[in-house]
Parts: sequence; C-alpha cells; structure tokens
Amino acid sequence: MTTSHWALPMPTFEPLDRDVQVDVVVVGGGVAGLTTAVLLAQAGRSVVLLERNELGSGETTRTSAQLTASLDTRYYELADLHGPERTALIARSHTEAIGQIERLVQEGGIECGFRRVPGYLFAPAGREAELERELEAMRAAGLDVRMTAPSPGTRNLGPCLRLEAQAAFHPARYLVGLARLAVGLGVRIHTRSFVTEYGEEGVTTERGPRVRSEQVVLATNVPVADRVRFAARLEPYRTYALTLELTGPVEEAHWWDTLDPYHYVRPDGDVLLVGGEDHVVGRADDADDRYDRLEAWARERFPVGARREAWSGQVENTPDGVAYLGRAGAGYVITGDNGNGLTYGTIGAMLVRDLITGRESAWAEVYDPERLPRGNRGAWLREGLNAMSHLREWLTPGEDLADLGPGEGVVVRRGLQKIAVYRDEAGTLHPRSAVCTHLGCVVHWNSSERSWDCPCHGSRFAPSGEVLHGPAPEPLAEVTDFQAEVDRP
Repeated sequence: MTTSHWALPMPTFEPLDRDVQVDVVVVGGGVAGLTTAVLLAQAGRSVVLLERNELGSGETTRTSAQLTASLDTRYYELADLHGPERTALIARSHTEAIGQIERLVQEGGIECGFRRVPGYLFAPAGREAELERELEAMRAAGLDVRMTAPSPGTRNLGPCLRLEAQAAFHPARYLVGLARLAVGLGVRIHTRSFVTEYGEEGVTTERGPRVRSEQVVLATNVPVADRVRFAARLEPYRTYALTLELTGPVEEAHWWDTLDPYHYVRPDGDVLLVGGEDHVVGRADDADDRYDRLEAWARERFPVGARREAWSGQVENTPDGVAYLGRAGAGYVITGDNGNGLTYGTIGAMLVRDLITGRESAWAEVYDPERLPRGNRGAWLREGLNAMSHLREWLTPGEDLADLGPGEGVVVRRGLQKIAVYRDEAGTLHPRSAVCTHLGCVVHWNSSERSWDCPCHGSRFAPSGEVLHGPAPEPLAEVTDFQAEVDRP
C-alpha cells in the first residue's frame, strides 16, 4: 500500500470487548465520525465510537486536505439540478463547515496548521466562458469570488476565479486533536471493532460485543452492512496524488481546474501536492502512468523539482453532486463525499447533531439520503448496468500463474472457480476467492496499492483477503488445497 504525505502515528484504543449502552453509537474513525462524536458529546449525549481498523486508517488522511466551498460539480450545474435556493444552502453549508473546523481547532487547542487561504479555479485555454458562467453561479450562491489574473509563481493558467477565506490544515494532526477532544468529553473510542450489523437498537461487532443505543450514525466512507441501498447510488473513484519539491515561491493557496477528471493543487511547506487522474475503482491498473501525467501537468504550471511521495485514495460520487447526509432507515448516514470529504464529513456531523438533538436544520432536505436522484438518471443507470456487466467475467479465462512475480497478483481459473492469487516477496502464494463478498463480482488486482479491487461497487481487499474498504461485509473466502494443486506434476 502507498503511504500518504499526511501519514503519522495515531492514538491507539482497545477493541470493544463487552456489551455497552449509550445514547449514540458512531461507526467510523475519520473526520466524519470523530466530528460527529465530538459535537454530540458537546450536546450532552453519551457516545461510543467504533472503528474497523485504527483512527484515520480510511480516506481522511489520503486527501489533499483542501477545505473549500469550491466543489467538483460546478455551481451552475448544481443550480440546474437543485435550484438557486438549495444551491445557496449547499454553498453556505461548506462555508459553515470550514468555520466549524476552525472553532474546533481553537476550542481543542489542536495543532494542525489550520490557516485561511484563497482558492483559484481556472479553465483550459479556450474554455474561459465556462469561468464566466461559474462566476455568476457562485455569486448567486453567496460566495465571495471574483475574476483575477493567475497568482505569482504560476504559469500557463490563464484567468482564474479567486475564492476568499478557504482553508488548509494537516488532516492527520486534526484527527489526533479531535480524538483527544472527544475523549476529554467522555466519548469512548474502540478501534479494531468491525460492525457487522446495525438496527434501531444499536450495532453488533464482528467479535460479538454489542452497543445498545437510541441512535446509530454510520460515518464510514460507504455505510457498513449495506448491500444495495447506498452502494447502488454511489460511484466509487480512485484518485491519485503526489508531492513535488518546490523550487520557487508560490502563493499559499489552493488551485483547481475544470477538466474532467480535474486537477487539484496546494503547497505544504517545501512541497507542492498535486492530485487528479481519477477513474472508477477496479477498471484501470496504470497508476505509474497517472502519476507521470500528474507530474508533467504540474511542471507546465508550477516551479517544482523532484518527486517525493505518491499515493491514491477513494471518493464516492452521487448522481446529483451532493452528499447523502441525515436519517436513513434505522440510523443516520454520512456518505457520498463527491471529492469534498473533509467539508461534507463536517457538514454531515453538524446536520446529524441537529437532527438527533431536535434542532431545525435548513440543510436537511437538500442532503436527505432518501431523496430521488436529480442528476442524469440515464447516465447513472448505464453506469450501474456497466458495473454489473463485470459479472460476465465469470465466463472469461483466467490469467497465467507462471508469470506471477513477487509482490504481484493475478486472477486464475480453476474449474468453475475464479481465484485471486498473490505471491509475496518470499515467493509464497496466497490464494483467496476472487468473488467480492458484496454482490459477487470478480475482483481485479491493483498493483500500486497491492489490493484486490471490485469494479462493481468499489470494495477493496488486502492480498490476504481482509476488507480494506466497503461495502463488502466479509473478507474474500479462503481457498483450500490450492498450493497442492499448483505443485502437482
């Protein structure tokens, strides 16, 4: 697995080892879960937080850490989909989320380098009219934005939209501070506590202990124990990022372009973080090429030198460009980050806090998880059918095991079985069923992250079969007698 620029040791906690009862159980140890736990504890609720692995082991620390009201979906598109009033609410919610993060940093004395910075949105040559349209839509939504020349230190950008009062910070240090703040408020945190079932009376963990609660909040990237409800309404993407040494001064700011897939940029100390080159999970295995394209793109526009780090993360897109936040069935969900997970995770925490404590929220309707998609339903349906078309891989031949080198994986066929085989650095084979435990699609090998990725709904598994990313509820099944069959003359 690649290592993010933000990676650092996180505080450790013990697994849940007995049944407990609280007001609210929060599932997920990233920015959404920890913020929800803190806000509910501040509101007087007793809270337990459960995390499958360790705090910050999901997507929060694999982002670009840009806190912004500039969204992946253009504001003129949001206005067409949701209307001007709701679009203004969307813009205001992201602005207020940045303010909420700033308050928590101040209240908790969190040392995460939080600072306010401007953001610049620019278009490729020949598409300046798109910026004019977005400028009008952003202003109509209430954002502080103006057209300007590119900032000093950049080149080949052209006219830009400048947004004021965006923000930057170190996401892992922020999580450490949130965890400390949560514990100080009485939140009980348990890591290595995988939730396998949830309902109106609480949750059950893989090892057996339960948390009985009045409310359940699913603050994972994809809701746990979800077979179809949300997985079918989310499109998972891998997104790539790298850092390059800065060789000249650049403004402390954020940058984004309007390409599809788009690029995102920010400095951090002596490096420039550059991201983009997104693709649907499990449908490409060319990370090195994508990193090279990111680097080449950055070199044309910023003063950069040698590459330092490269990693990838995962985002979940929705058909209408905004997250699913709020009450859904037996609990509350925070999902569908659309590439803005830090602000959407915080918006979700604020909204869920308000719903649980009986406060009015102007955001509830626009983010309602039960809403009908307002996007291009035909395109979304085609994408869903395309995802399920990968079930045809049951009929295709497998790959050749003879060419499998150390640190590599292939899917082979043995009779009617598809088997995912990983060869470790010592040469030992690790066979698992290639069938995703979510809905039965055949997984693909991700050579950059050394993981098995499902092309249907984005589940990811370690070479040994453990679940790295939902919605898959269980590890890839074990395969017996495979080595003996390989060794047989």
